[in-house]
Amino acid sequence: MNVDEVFADPTTRALIDRAPLMRLAYTAPDGSPRVIPTGYLERDAHLIMYTIPTSAKVTALRADPRVAVTIDVGGMPPCALFVRGTCAIEIVDGIPDGYLESSRRTMDEATFAQWVVGVRQLYDSMAVLTITPTWAKLLDFERTLPQEVERLVRAKGLS
Repeated sequence: MNVDEVFADPTTRALIDRAPLMRLAYTAPDGSPRVIPTGYLERDAHLIMYTIPTSAKVTALRADPRVAVTIDVGGMPPCALFVRGTCAIEIVDGIPDGYLESSRRTMDEATFAQWVVGVRQLYDSMAVLTITPTWAKLLDFERTLPQEVERLVRAKGLS
């Protein structure tokens, strides 16, 4: 499947709706790996997140825009979307609506209302980080399995 097909898959769509946080992996300027949980939005098979323009991840992604992302939910069967791609950075004035929308997914309404007041006082500008996927794979352990598990299933005649 190509990236657009993976993102159009109904299981991917449901996973993105259910999972308000993704795990973003990138390379720090010292060459060491980093993984952080972050809120996000998905728009036309692009993953978008927001942060402080002076954050360590902005500095790192300017130096090396390659990223990997996992979006998943626990339980059985597990379900995970894996993405590799590149990240573009745009600095914008004020608080983007997308930042508020992505953050709303992680908290109840009362907490969100209080949080917005603080955010509006704090930020003069934000970095919009947009990931363009170059590769994506969905593992839902019902229709799709890791490659080595698929091989094992075939080898044991269990398919």
